[in-house]
Amino acid sequence: MQNNPYASFPQDMAVTETAVAFVEKVTFEDIPEDVITIGRRCVLDGLGLFVSGADETTVRILAEDAREQGGKPEARLLGCGDAKVPAALAARVLGTSGHAHDWDDCQVSKDPDHVYGLLTHPTTAPLAAAVAAAQKIGNVTGREFLLGFLTGFEVECKISEWMFPQHYRCGKHSTGTVGTFGAYAATAKLLGLTGDALRWGFGIAASMAAGIRTNFGTMTKPLHVGRAAENGVIAAMLASRGFTADPAALDGPWGFFAVHGGGISPEKIEQGFGNTWSIVDPGVSIKPYPCGVLTHPSMDLMLKLVTDNDIQPEQIESVTLHAASNILNPIRYPMANNHLQAKFSLPAELAMIALNREAGKKEFSDDFVRSDAMQAMQQKIKTRHDPEIERLGFDKIRSRITIQTTDGQRYTGAADERYRGGPENPMTDEELEGKVRACCTGLLDRTEQDRLIQTVRGIQDLGNVHVLADVIQPKTDLGAGS
Repeated sequence: MQNNPYASFPQDMAVTETAVAFVEKVTFEDIPEDVITIGRRCVLDGLGLFVSGADETTVRILAEDAREQGGKPEARLLGCGDAKVPAALAARVLGTSGHAHDWDDCQVSKDPDHVYGLLTHPTTAPLAAAVAAAQKIGNVTGREFLLGFLTGFEVECKISEWMFPQHYRCGKHSTGTVGTFGAYAATAKLLGLTGDALRWGFGIAASMAAGIRTNFGTMTKPLHVGRAAENGVIAAMLASRGFTADPAALDGPWGFFAVHGGGISPEKIEQGFGNTWSIVDPGVSIKPYPCGVLTHPSMDLMLKLVTDNDIQPEQIESVTLHAASNILNPIRYPMANNHLQAKFSLPAELAMIALNREAGKKEFSDDFVRSDAMQAMQQKIKTRHDPEIERLGFDKIRSRITIQTTDGQRYTGAADERYRGGPENPMTDEELEGKVRACCTGLLDRTEQDRLIQTVRGIQDLGNVHVLADVIQPKTDLGAGS
């Protein structure tokens, strides 16, 4: 072994074995009530987002591809009526749909070395995998489903938190990479994998984990999450058949942490899995806007400035947003020409607020983004790097905005660090249900939306969670005739 930069990776950090022990032994009774409560909210949010993405071109292409491939009818194919496909293919479509609008929840970290909000979207991959795998397995109860989902959620969050932040900074998309482990752990728990099979599955997942940030703003970004869900299911299924892999693939100089992230924080792994559940502490952010969470405080500030001062679109001469590199680097498009780019464009997102005082599914559409009004408003909005904000660090999402109006007035404000949707300022249950209904508009009618919400409210009492695949299925075959 020559010039191996990771040769000093500590050999006694048996994270894989710790993860295996957690997945193997955790029971529903071990899960604190607040974890269950927040977990139900994440499931409701995630299922609503599966519906929301069902009619996206990104998802329709994948669904039609899966339908053409065919195979054993194990799980319902989203947006394709009663059609069923192998569970892994169904998970790919679900995972992509859940991330298609970039509206899915975000893991929180208190570590200032991490770029705030850039760890992982922890719900989508394990939820998509669990919904698909449960249909293949059959007779999975609501308690078993929640146990599998929350096991995957916890494994994904801890791996993401413990790995050095250079993983994301060097260009890897952690929801695609680490999400694979969340999907795997959820499926493995539902399958009841133990011992060597469970170890091998982590090794298989480690070699499948992938996703690079250059594809942000394209159809391939949500595909990262779809593939994480698919690969997690595949890893568990292969391991259950005796397919082998390195039994300690997270560890050592050639393990996942070393190769993908340059190492692991020794002090962090002392937390272990399931002692302090990440879904509660540091928590999870459920997004009010369908775009990167780093932009949300700025969007709320823009909304406050235009509403409090009754600033009309035609009165805006210029808008300047000041922020640090943790926001300006990943939110990289100076102008958006389609709805995918708009999710990573502060001028586009602030322009939506300026024009409509909203930024929802309607605003994040190609027709709206390409409209003359949007293109003109984006030209008026500039971003500037602020050294003072940079010096404050990345433990919070900080920015400030100045609006210059045509009559010479200036309106300035700083973003609220207790951003809406975050653990310190969470959406109420009513606001979350409103978001789910907005996700389902045009795809499920009011009665169907009610059924989805009520089903998740009572998920612990379900005798068989196959109903989850039913309540998210649009009644119209979205792929018909395409």
